[in-house]
Amino acid sequence: MNINNVELVISAVWKEQYPDGGLPEFALAGRSNVGKSSFINTMIRRKSMARISQKPGKTQTLNFYKIEDSFFFVDVPGYGFAKVSKKERQKWGEMIETYMTSRTPLKAVIQIVDLRHKPTEDDRNMYEFLKYYQIPTIVIATKADKIPRSKWHKNMKIVKEALDFDPTDGFVMFSSETKMGKEEAWQLIEEAMK
Repeated sequence: MNINNVELVISAVWKEQYPDGGLPEFALAGRSNVGKSSFINTMIRRKSMARISQKPGKTQTLNFYKIEDSFFFVDVPGYGFAKVSKKERQKWGEMIETYMTSRTPLKAVIQIVDLRHKPTEDDRNMYEFLKYYQIPTIVIATKADKIPRSKWHKNMKIVKEALDFDPTDGFVMFSSETKMGKEEAWQLIEEAMK
């Protein structure tokens, strides 16, 4: 997919702030610091459209990025070790849950995990949540360039087993550095839009 036009339309907290128009949406979920911003920037060929932070927990709103005037990437707050209060995390949780369970234009959730490590309990809980609500999911196992090619298959198996991965969902090994998996990810996104 050729991307020329991208704009951050709104950083929303409440339902009332979500954009109108019914364009397809793809939410990006993942642990704080797992590489969601890098994934977005790689996919849209921008260096810093989505802010990459050294500090986990930087995204605190639902950020709606309109792509080519035809669909949205929606970056949601990272889960896991963000250094925020329990109350704040609970607020984010409710905001994410409301969005994911009630948003009609949502076509799929792109869940980002780290290929190098076994998915955390938070990763598993998110995937279970998506399965429970029957939300189509594309799992992106990122940082593939950080491990030897000979371990890709083994690590992919570990990730899939830990998540109890549903083969009807999409799964892509990805690297923001080498752009590996980018075309495959676009293919799954385009299929989900149909």
